[in-house]
Amino acid sequence: MIASTAPTNTARSFDDKWTQNPRLVFDETLREGSEVQQWILNRNGFASPAAMRAYLVDRGRILDAGCGNGRVTALLQRLAPATSQIMGIDLVAADVARANLAELPNVDVAPANLRDDLAHLGEFDFVYCQEVLHHTGDARGAFLNLSRRVAPGGEIAIYVYRKKAPIREFTDDYVRDRIAAMPYAQARAVSAEITELGRALSEARVNGLPVLVSVPSVAMLGIEAGEYDLQRFVYHFFMKCFWNADLSHDENVAINYDWYHPQDATRHDLAEVLAWFEEAQLGVVHTTVDPYGLTVRGRRAA
Repeated sequence: MIASTAPTNTARSFDDKWTQNPRLVFDETLREGSEVQQWILNRNGFASPAAMRAYLVDRGRILDAGCGNGRVTALLQRLAPATSQIMGIDLVAADVARANLAELPNVDVAPANLRDDLAHLGEFDFVYCQEVLHHTGDARGAFLNLSRRVAPGGEIAIYVYRKKAPIREFTDDYVRDRIAAMPYAQARAVSAEITELGRALSEARVNGLPVLVSVPSVAMLGIEAGEYDLQRFVYHFFMKCFWNADLSHDENVAINYDWYHPQDATRHDLAEVLAWFEEAQLGVVHTTVDPYGLTVRGRRAA
């Protein structure tokens, strides 16, 4: 991930995360049909790997900006034409990504900060920058900087955290504020407790069946009417307590750590993000708004 240029805990958070978990969710990202892969594809407007492969067919240069351990870089390399050149950049995890991607052809990894001059990288036909900009300390500025790397006729696809229900925002900031100064082991222990809460809610059963709750709309609290399983109800509206049974316990803990420990973690609304694209003179071609974030893809005129 990318940290802000000002000294904060964010670079340390992600350095610890990737150093301690170099293969975090890597294999699940590549496993066709996995929840992780489907979330990446679907939020970007692709129903299947084949659909994204068709989209990438004429993308000769592809950038994964803020590539972390290289898991999406590897997915892009798998789905792009064999002749495409894939580059991953990251402020703190370039060495981790380089090790994970060492066997893949036409892939290069380099350290870089999204808020620095990136002109030396050249232009790209597709720029993927997701789950990153909100960690830069200046999401808009980093986006505008990165948008200059989009070639004529090229596209950029970003994902940033969405502003959530007010109680969820309060709880997230409350925990984030108190976990900030903790070293990795201590912060991980707190994240493990939160993970166990997520697991307990997810595994709750009544007469052997998952617990479902039907709730009315409570507009003041941002609660949307609907039927939710118990864990997702709490997760959407009250606190992030991530749990995915397809991942290991350690991977679930790392994902909760990833949310709570970095202090650069801004949240945004769709109108704000669309204004960034207008400012960058990029035409919006796709948007997805989910309970957690905003995915927007835009194209530079040829």
